[in-house]
Amino acid sequence: MTALPVLCLCAAVLTGCGTLSRLAEVGRPPEMSPTEDPTKDPKWRPLTMPSPAPHPPPPQADSLWRYGSRAFFKDQRAAQVGDIVTVLVNMNDSANLTNDTTASRISNETAGLPNLFGLESIVPKTTTMSSLVSANSVNSNIGSGQIQRNEAVTLRLAGIITQVLANGNLVVAARQEFMVNSELRDLRVTGVIRPQDIASDNTVPHDRMAEARISYGGRGNLTDLQRSRWGQQMMDIMMPF
Repeated sequence: MTALPVLCLCAAVLTGCGTLSRLAEVGRPPEMSPTEDPTKDPKWRPLTMPSPAPHPPPPQADSLWRYGSRAFFKDQRAAQVGDIVTVLVNMNDSANLTNDTTASRISNETAGLPNLFGLESIVPKTTTMSSLVSANSVNSNIGSGQIQRNEAVTLRLAGIITQVLANGNLVVAARQEFMVNSELRDLRVTGVIRPQDIASDNTVPHDRMAEARISYGGRGNLTDLQRSRWGQQMMDIMMPF
């Protein structure tokens, strides 16, 4: 009976840390997720953005031009829910910051009472009234910090339009998985784009995407070796020193 609570606790810990799913993949590569509707993800939520008031199209009798069109011919670029648009991620970010601080302070204080209403005569002769209190302090502080960062990410993946907002902007969700030598790589990009920013080849750069969320990660043996154990992560968070 005493072993049952321990087993339950161990099972809860293993489940909470995702260890059971990792143990199930021992001896074989990670399984890829099936292709599915992004809106069926439990974490997906409809997006609301500030939009101008809608204006009805003006009447255009006997006109070859349709209100809202960008060409006389049919536009092949993504515009409706379910259409596919290619997202181009080309990020080259670098930063170099150096900060040096030096502070120094020296204090010297001396206080005495050579004459105190004639009471200095009753003070023992070993006491010097002119230098009763003397204090010295030296404080020095030197700080140095440096940050160097250089990141380059180049991705090209297709996404699906999941929403058309009231002002015509499009919500895009892109996800791609690929496996190389039992190492699973997961790419995800979500954000809001304008139809005007979609190029003629049905691509849009990431710097034209508002509320962009770009994720590049994966699972596999190499990833596990580069990640700290969950017990070590807990110790790093809880240890005050």
